[in-house]
Amino acid sequence: MSVLAPSPSSSPAPAAAAPLPKPPPERVRIGGADRDLVTHLLYAGLGALALTWLAYDRLLPVSGTIGFWLTCYGTFIVMLAAISATTLDRMAVIDRVVGVLVTTAGLALVSALAGIVIFTAVRGKGALGHLNFFTETTAYIGPDAPLDQGGIFAAIIGTLEQVALSLLFSVPLGIATAVYLSEVRGRLARLVRIVVEAMTAVPTIVAGLFIYSLAIIQLGWDRSGLAASLALSVSMIPVVTTTAEVVLRLVPNGLREASLALGTTQWQTVRRVVLPTARPGLVTAVLLGVARVIGETSPVLLVAGSTNELNYDPTHGPQLSLPLFVFTGMRQPLDVAIARAFGAAVVLLALVVVFFALARIIGGREPGHLSGRQRRRLAAGARAVTQNSAQGENP
Repeated sequence: MSVLAPSPSSSPAPAAAAPLPKPPPERVRIGGADRDLVTHLLYAGLGALALTWLAYDRLLPVSGTIGFWLTCYGTFIVMLAAISATTLDRMAVIDRVVGVLVTTAGLALVSALAGIVIFTAVRGKGALGHLNFFTETTAYIGPDAPLDQGGIFAAIIGTLEQVALSLLFSVPLGIATAVYLSEVRGRLARLVRIVVEAMTAVPTIVAGLFIYSLAIIQLGWDRSGLAASLALSVSMIPVVTTTAEVVLRLVPNGLREASLALGTTQWQTVRRVVLPTARPGLVTAVLLGVARVIGETSPVLLVAGSTNELNYDPTHGPQLSLPLFVFTGMRQPLDVAIARAFGAAVVLLALVVVFFALARIIGGREPGHLSGRQRRRLAAGARAVTQNSAQGENP
């Protein structure tokens, strides 16, 4: 069989063209602001401001600062959606508008909180500038005394003692109730949950009236800081219980099942697995309970009485607190009394910040976290075991 060779006059086949290099993949931004977003926000903001000024100043017989800025913001949202629609699809436009609305709501909330703190600090800076404001009481001065006399030392002591006693009463009972509702789930769990939810909506003045009628009228107690702490506990327990129950329910069931599979009892599982895992959330629950009652005035006014003298004993005699000091000072038509009241409010805010920082430090540790002392003890124990084993091998 013969094979025909190609003719020398025939032209060779064209070589295959080299493939073009692929363009680099476009990076997708999942956060932050890109150039188009900044440009659209700038154009929409300038356009809304100009259009609102034209309508308020030239076209319509309307005025008012609040109405101007509300109209400007509404116009800004509409113009942002219109401008974004020129380059984005419908879902992207909706996402951008919703993002702007959520960001605005967050900024408004932070601005309101910052405004409250700044306004209170500015009004109370006259009293905060004197050392005697933190170390003296107003027992031996008049309401019109200058700011370099008297202070809120008695109110600080009363607030710390009342909050500490209310924590002593509320935290164990609230967490134990949450464990019963989440882990035990006995026959009375439904009834207990209904009672806790009902107590959440009870006004603090009703809690104060309850302690006043029970402890002071029926049992014959004196008005004291202990009675005030009991009234605060009535409002703190449902908050701690409700929040702690939610936190305990978030613990994965796999941890419980693994612990029970190792032969532990339910109580050991709760104590060594569930509660350590839920510790940050439980600290948050306690913090919410403190924030619920630390600024209450009505129950303290009913059952703790009112006094300007320093009382270290919360079980006997009236006792002052910071909310009660603020309430009393704001009722007086005197500038110095109002300045002292704002100064006390600043100290109250500072106490809340301190409690929050302590809660973040204590509750922010992961389960199984060991302190420096515990690590040193474990290291010493490991060294002792190593030495004993070495001595046993080499008698």
